[in-house]
Amino acid sequence: MNRPLTRREFIARSSVAASASALLMNPARAADQERPNILWITSEDNGPHMGCYGDSFADTPHLDALAKKSLIYMNAWSTAPVCAPARTTIISGMYPPCTGSEHMRSTSILPSGFKMYPQYLREAGYYCTNNSKEDYNLEKPGQVWDESSGKAHFRNRKENQPFFAIFNFTTTHESQIRKRPHEQVHEPDKVSIPSYHPDTPEVRQDWAQYYDKMTQMDGQAGEILAQLEEDGLADNTIIFYYGDHGSGMPRSKRWPYNSGLHVPMIVHIPEKYKHLRPPDYKTGGSSDRLVGFIDLAQTVLSLAGIQPPTHMQGHAFAGAYTQSPPKLAYGFRGRMDERYDMVRCVRDHRYLYIRNYMPHKVYGQYLAYMFQTPTTRVWKKMYDDGKLEPPQTYFWETKPSEELYDLENDPDEIHNLANSPAHQEIKEKLRQANREHLLKIRDVGFLPEGEIHERKGSTPYEMARDSSKYPIEKIMKAAELASSIEKNEAKNESLANPEEFKAILNNLSDTDSAVRYWGAMGVLMRGKAAVDQAKANLQNALQDESPYVSSIAAEALGRYGSNDDVSKALPVLEKWANIKSHNAFAAMIALNAIIAIGEKADSLKPALAKMERVDPSVPKRTQSYVGRLMLMLVGE
Repeated sequence: MNRPLTRREFIARSSVAASASALLMNPARAADQERPNILWITSEDNGPHMGCYGDSFADTPHLDALAKKSLIYMNAWSTAPVCAPARTTIISGMYPPCTGSEHMRSTSILPSGFKMYPQYLREAGYYCTNNSKEDYNLEKPGQVWDESSGKAHFRNRKENQPFFAIFNFTTTHESQIRKRPHEQVHEPDKVSIPSYHPDTPEVRQDWAQYYDKMTQMDGQAGEILAQLEEDGLADNTIIFYYGDHGSGMPRSKRWPYNSGLHVPMIVHIPEKYKHLRPPDYKTGGSSDRLVGFIDLAQTVLSLAGIQPPTHMQGHAFAGAYTQSPPKLAYGFRGRMDERYDMVRCVRDHRYLYIRNYMPHKVYGQYLAYMFQTPTTRVWKKMYDDGKLEPPQTYFWETKPSEELYDLENDPDEIHNLANSPAHQEIKEKLRQANREHLLKIRDVGFLPEGEIHERKGSTPYEMARDSSKYPIEKIMKAAELASSIEKNEAKNESLANPEEFKAILNNLSDTDSAVRYWGAMGVLMRGKAAVDQAKANLQNALQDESPYVSSIAAEALGRYGSNDDVSKALPVLEKWANIKSHNAFAAMIALNAIIAIGEKADSLKPALAKMERVDPSVPKRTQSYVGRLMLMLVGE
């Protein structure tokens, strides 16, 4: 058996190709171009765990060297904590909740005339390549890339043609930090464990392997940088490096905490293009400006001398059209694979505010893909066995309606200050900012996913701008009311304010189906006492024409009602679980409800086992999720 590589050997092996290429450097070949070339090096599922960000455990020599001649952003956010929505933000320059593209691996459509940012670059004469992941939740409005494949490269352009090129590395992806066997390099005993994770050998190995993969990715980035030097293009090329969201470890990836949204971002603008540098650019320096993926499309167009279109929603932070720094950054979470949730968040330079619109759902809902990671499995088992104490228990429990964290004094985000008397002013400020932002972009996430695509309108974005089709103020008010729950911790149950509860019951009979949906959710979130009070209303809602309303009413009665209530609820869920009754979106709501009801719904299993699991009427990217839920319920 071969001995494990030493850390020094591992770095050397990762760097050898880059070093060899660098020896072939020939600056005389550089093209004298007016417009800069632009190179993006990106990596997946990694936060700022790098030497240049002060992490002494990390070995990232190539990117650290790039940082020494560049500017690093200390407060860069991915806007979404998972790949597809994050990349959708970048490619469109728009918040996915306003285009109907927030849910993982969903598919939506941009309005006619809206383009993806490479299309604007191509129109200006740029050769645009992507090597190679796309993963957009939006249909491409025509040809976006000159080439998008594993062979795409700036070297394939015409002579002297300016280029925009992306090289994306999957080395650090969630799937790689759990891949076994693995030759360990970073010592697990020396890794730093966040306080929300249990300190076990499995957790330490996953984190150490993550650092190993960061070093390997750094070597790959070094090869691309060496190729740029070899071609004599370094002086003519603006370079970005960034990660696509937080680490692939549980409670980072998929969660809109800072741990899931904070990414490294290095920006190098050569001396030749110093006029395009941001005002705070300092070689080898850092910027505390709030930047996010929402800003990248506008920034790259600005660097190319192209005025960004007005429908883009970010702020260019470099180039001819640089804008003033925003005071706040926004993030979101929607459906993750087969599991529904709705979270929105906003931060300033110090505080992070999180608004949970489905606080009755636990943070760590079961996701088949996430549970392949050893850390996830051992963490959940220890919780189930009663071997954990706060803050390691929080991830497996239901959420509060609001969370507030002091990122300066609580980097692990474990001390929720939402009820702290000393922090009410900042909470109210960020709460209001979140609300104003969602109204401004006309967030369609307040609709059940199916209704995003079913409400009349040429696209979700355009539908949402017609108040007769999408009365967002009324729907959002219903969602806020439904999810603003207080808990009696001693009895572990939700409290129902009489006046608020009356309004929730009124919402159950509103003319708008989304308001009725949130009315049913408001009862469900308040548990047994609320269901007992609203039994007649919920039984009426079982007959609602909307599968989303009737399924949530059925879930409430199934979980908290009498045996008679269960017998009335289950046929409704059986109906909507069948994709032939409506579609996959309705089936996912119903199947999640059946899972939540638990053993009381076991009588449905024979019927479920016979149902089809793929709905060809919905986009292909969504078709596997009904099958995953069925697998949880009835197996193969």
